[in-house]
Amino acid sequence: MIKNIVNAKLIAVLVLLLVLVSGWDNHRLFRVNFQSSAWAADEMGDAAFLDDELDEQEAGVEVSDPLEPVNRFFFHFNDKLYFWALKPVARAYGAVLPQDIRICIRNAFHNLFFPVRFVNNVLQGKFKNAGIEASRFVINTTAGVAGFGDPAKDVFGLEIKEEDLGQTFGYWGIGNGIYFCWPVLGPSTMRDSFGLFGDSYLSPLGWVMQNDLEDGLALYGGKQVNNTSLVIGDYEAFLQSSFDPYISLRDAYIQYRQSKVKDSKQNNKIY
Repeated sequence: MIKNIVNAKLIAVLVLLLVLVSGWDNHRLFRVNFQSSAWAADEMGDAAFLDDELDEQEAGVEVSDPLEPVNRFFFHFNDKLYFWALKPVARAYGAVLPQDIRICIRNAFHNLFFPVRFVNNVLQGKFKNAGIEASRFVINTTAGVAGFGDPAKDVFGLEIKEEDLGQTFGYWGIGNGIYFCWPVLGPSTMRDSFGLFGDSYLSPLGWVMQNDLEDGLALYGGKQVNNTSLVIGDYEAFLQSSFDPYISLRDAYIQYRQSKVKDSKQNNKIY
């Protein structure tokens, strides 16, 4: 169904062409979040780092950015892609499907990424959280009808335990490395880029892409359109509140990722 709504295959093909031009490995696509123009942290709660209203100057965020001219170019490229392609499609998509249905679709995709969260919780020694993730997957896949519902949270109070390989590397003491703004993929670091690549092999969507690239990209495109339709306006508000959107997004992303790694270390003390 997702592939046929608002011609998601057309969006997927557009993404494929952009990725081929940039020379990016197709298997790394699964975690893109177009919404933030910027496209960062899709599986970590969409635009959570934008909603936190971070003040990068007070936080003293520092990151090596030797490729800033190139990064700025791709930041503006991603920005135009959002406003000229994704946002109009997401608006039309949102006008066709009620919000409740779009939330159910988002839930189903999120349920599919259980292996990423489960494995990274295990790699960080968070066995209780890994157990919660396993329980959530079983409950939502069965009682939640293939993950479209979230009875694990709504009925049993089992919250999502978000972890990814970039966070795991940070938990192990690996630093950010230099900052990147990838075409289409948006803000990242050297550490998170390697994490993105590793997580793609744990992702069912990554498996589909390896076996059938067209279908995988169609599902991927539908996922991004659906997610974006639920958060239109967040990125625009972020731009309006930023003197230099590139710097603000870069520092907000780094601070968000640092906070996730810090939380991982602190929360693991009780397990």
